[in-house]
Amino acid sequence: MVAISKPSANIQRLFFLARSFIKIFLIPFTIFASTNYIPIMLNKNIKLIIAGLIVITSIWQFTENNIGNGIFLLLLTAIPVFLYYRNEYILLAFLKLRKQDFEGAQKWLSHIKNPDGALTRKQQGYFNYLHGIMLSQTNINQSEKYFKKAIELGLSMDMDLAVAKLNLAGIALSRRRKIEANNLISEVKKLDKQGMLKDQINMMKEQMKKI
Repeated sequence: MVAISKPSANIQRLFFLARSFIKIFLIPFTIFASTNYIPIMLNKNIKLIIAGLIVITSIWQFTENNIGNGIFLLLLTAIPVFLYYRNEYILLAFLKLRKQDFEGAQKWLSHIKNPDGALTRKQQGYFNYLHGIMLSQTNINQSEKYFKKAIELGLSMDMDLAVAKLNLAGIALSRRRKIEANNLISEVKKLDKQGMLKDQINMMKEQMKKI
């Protein structure tokens, strides 16, 4: 009969930490996400502090020769670091917008009470960008302000910047500011390298001819 060796102590600790992480973090987060409610909004700096504490703990585990624990904890730091650069509420709001669920997107964004303190500059840009999109059909005055603020703060992707400027061009056109609209459309064409906004650009050009 072949004897089956037991996992080493380090491996057992690794499994214990992984199981604890799933129970303490992943399962509650999934439940809160599915019910559209997360009670705590972590400040961006707190996320970095959490990442730093995990790194310190992993170093301690390495000094104790608990290599498995140290590696697992180092991998774990990716979560708060990722959420520092990609805010969880903005990500969830994007998912709702893809489903055309504007009410759901607004609900997630409403959890961000203090954008200046809780978000990085680029995240603040996307916070305003999402509000601009949601208000583009109902309140063009507020939508214009949000889009301009988003452009001022900065957006990571050229396509998002192109969409923001295209919306501003549409608002300018609705107010008969033809020169401004034409300049914005020219900027959109430069940003839209894959031609995904070609139809909307052509439609606006046709509308400009009628003004």
